[in-house]
Amino acid sequence: MQFELTHALHRMLQQKPHSPAVIFRDRQRTWSELADRVARLAGALQSLGMSAGDRVGMLSLNSDYYLEYMLGVWWAGGALNPVNTRWSPAEVAYSLDDCDTRILLVDDSVATWGDDLRERSKVLTTLIYVGDGKAPEGMLHYETLLKEAAPAPDARRGGEDLAGVFYTGGTTGFPKGVMLSHVNLLSNALGYLMDLDYREDEVVLGVAPIFHQAGMCIIVRAFLRGCPTVVVEGFEPLAVMQAIERHRATFTLLVPTMIQRLVDHPELKNHDLSSLRRILYGASPISESVLGRAFDALAGVEFCQGYGMTETGGPYTFLPPWCHTPAGQKAGMLRSAGRAMWGIEVRIVDEDGHPVAPGVVGEIAARGPGVMQGYWGREEETRASLRDGWMHSGDAGYLNEDGFLFIVDRVKDMIVSGGENVYSSEVENALCRHPAVQTCAVIGIPNERWGEAVHAVVVLQPEQSATAEELREFCKTLIAGYKCPVSAEFRDALPVSGAGKVLKHVLREPYWAGHSRYIA
Repeated sequence: MQFELTHALHRMLQQKPHSPAVIFRDRQRTWSELADRVARLAGALQSLGMSAGDRVGMLSLNSDYYLEYMLGVWWAGGALNPVNTRWSPAEVAYSLDDCDTRILLVDDSVATWGDDLRERSKVLTTLIYVGDGKAPEGMLHYETLLKEAAPAPDARRGGEDLAGVFYTGGTTGFPKGVMLSHVNLLSNALGYLMDLDYREDEVVLGVAPIFHQAGMCIIVRAFLRGCPTVVVEGFEPLAVMQAIERHRATFTLLVPTMIQRLVDHPELKNHDLSSLRRILYGASPISESVLGRAFDALAGVEFCQGYGMTETGGPYTFLPPWCHTPAGQKAGMLRSAGRAMWGIEVRIVDEDGHPVAPGVVGEIAARGPGVMQGYWGREEETRASLRDGWMHSGDAGYLNEDGFLFIVDRVKDMIVSGGENVYSSEVENALCRHPAVQTCAVIGIPNERWGEAVHAVVVLQPEQSATAEELREFCKTLIAGYKCPVSAEFRDALPVSGAGKVLKHVLREPYWAGHSRYIA
C-alpha cells in the first residue's frame, strides 16, 4: 500500500461517517457528506478535461470549500496550485502559466478578476465560481457542477505522485513552484503528530491562510486524525474569539502578528476561550514581550513553535510547551527554534557543505521524506538547494549540545512581514523601474505589529525627486501590496564593500540596535 492523502477520508467514512468533519459559518458537514461532495467535485473536474497529474488552482479565502478543493483534486488524481490571495493579478497569472494550471476556482473576494486573469494568462481555460451568489459571466458555478456531476471513484494516486505545486517567494523576482508529493505532505504531518499529537477530542481551528503551507499542514493533520476542522475565513480577532467560544476549539495555529492582535484586543475578556488548550506559532519573528502578554492573557494555554519552509513540506523543528515555562524561559529556550521532528535530520554546514560542531554557526540543512521533489521547471535552482539529499535553507544558525536549533540570521535577504515572505531583490527590481530611482536597497526593520516592515533605502537620479508614498504606489502596479515599501529614506550613496556589494547589515544596524531578531 502506498501513502495516499485521500486514505484518511476513506478511513473516516468507515469509522465515523456521521461525525462532523468541517464547520464554516453556519454550515456543518459530516465525513459522509464531505466524501460525497469530494467525489462529485472530482467527477466534475474530470469532465472538464482534468487528467491525472494536472494542476488545479484555487484563489480564495478560507472556507469549507477549500477543504473540498484539496481532497477533490487529489481524489480526481490531480495536483493543487493554492494561489496566494495577496498577489496581484500579474503574479497570479504567472503562477498559473508557470505550472500549466488551466482550471481555477475563485471566490467572491476575487470574482471580478475573471477577465483580467484570462487576458494575462496563456493557459487558463476554465474559471469556477465558488460562492453563494450568482456566478459571474463566463464562470461555471461550483454548486451547479457538483449537483450535475456523477461521483468519481478515487484515482488512488499517492506515493511520489505530485500532490501540489506550492509557490514561494523567489530571489529572481518571480515566485518558485515547490513540488511536493503525497509522501512529502503525509510524512511531514505524521512526523509532526509524533511530537504534537491531536487528541481524540481535538477541535482544530483553521485561521491561517490555507494557501500557505503552514495553514494547510494543520488541516492535513486533522484529516489524518479524524478531527473536525472549524474554518474561519480570515484572521479577525473578534471572529476568532467567537469561533473558539461557539465551537469549543482546542487547537490552532497563529502567526505572531495574529497572537498580538488577539491578546491585545479589548474584547478578549468578554469571551470564553477556556476550551483552547494549545497554540502553535511560527512563520515569522516573535518578540518575548508579545509571548509574555499571550501567557498572561491566555493562562492555561500551552504554546509551542514550529520552524520550517515550504520546501520541507512544513515545519521540521519543534519547540515543545515545556520550553515556554518559566524554567524553560530562564534556560533561554525561547530563543530556540526547537529540535528536529521525528523522521527529520537537521545539521549545520559550512560553505563547502561540511557539518560543523555544536555551537558553530553555519547554514541550516535538513533531510527527510518531507523534503520537496524540486522547483517546478527550475533544475539549476533545485540543484543549488538540494545537495546530496539535504535541503539547504539559506538560514544561518547553530545547534547546541542537546540538538536545539538557534537561528541567528538569514543568509538570504528575506523579510518576513506578517507571516508573508518578502524577498528584497524582488522589491528592489520593482523600485528600480521607477524613472527617478538610480539604485536602492531593501531591508526589513522592526515593526511591533508585523514583526518586520519593508523599508527602502533609495539613491535618486541626479535632479530627480520622489516621495516614499509615490514609490510605494508605483511598486503596487508591479508587485503585491504587502511587498511594497512601508517606508523609505533617501541617501546620496549606499554603503558598499570593496567588491562593490551593498552592505545591508550596515543599513540594518541603526534600526535593529537594542532589538532581538527572533526568526521562526
